[in-house]
Amino acid sequence: MISIIIPTLNSEATLGRCLVALVPAAVDGLVQQVVIADGGSEDRTVALAEEAGADVVISQSGRGHQIRAGIAASRAPWLLVLHSDTELHPGWEAEVSAFMTSVDLGRREKSAAAFRYALDDSGFMPRLMETIVHIRSSVAKLPYGDQALLIPRRLYDEIGGYKPMPILEDVEIVRRLGRRRMTILKSGALTSSERYRKDGYLRRIFRNQVCLLMYACGIPEERIANYYKAPSGNKQTTSEGGTTTSKELVQPIKPS
Repeated sequence: MISIIIPTLNSEATLGRCLVALVPAAVDGLVQQVVIADGGSEDRTVALAEEAGADVVISQSGRGHQIRAGIAASRAPWLLVLHSDTELHPGWEAEVSAFMTSVDLGRREKSAAAFRYALDDSGFMPRLMETIVHIRSSVAKLPYGDQALLIPRRLYDEIGGYKPMPILEDVEIVRRLGRRRMTILKSGALTSSERYRKDGYLRRIFRNQVCLLMYACGIPEERIANYYKAPSGNKQTTSEGGTTTSKELVQPIKPS
């Protein structure tokens, strides 16, 4: 019932944990397909995806471009866009299945959903960041891309899908969806905190907010992307920390 689309770029370090968390839902038949939309990785990202049984498409780099390419290769009536440095909490599939059923049966209007944000770090700053994101998600219904996006294909097509943007494609699409068509699930999405540890929490939070302000002021997305990446280089790997290796891919994710 779900095609999961994962944009990647040199994501070897985190992709293993991301995929392993999908195995129970694949075994149960909820996850029909996993599509890795790769932007030109130079590490073992593509090899890991193929070993896990995922479909792989190669795309122009930039999450907006990659997500669009991945969705074009997907087959299921529901889509779940998931970042490669994010691991869904155990049991997520039960809540997702219930949400999808309520939409499909008309008990809930056509709508999308995102997961509750969590960081894989301890201390005050990670909890503060989680609180900020929770308030933003719950009140404004503006989840980050790190919280994933679950959306029925018919609604995705109706709103015109993701735009081919190098950054902030997640902000752009949820704003078009609007508060009324967005639900924040109780299930969590655990995201790598590597970029916050590397750049410093305050600096990274500040830069995130500046990027949003630049976008609101109409500054071109390419300039925003350059600003966002500047502290840590120009590769998507700066947001994908961790120590996962191919040894963690002990089970294929493709349903039998």
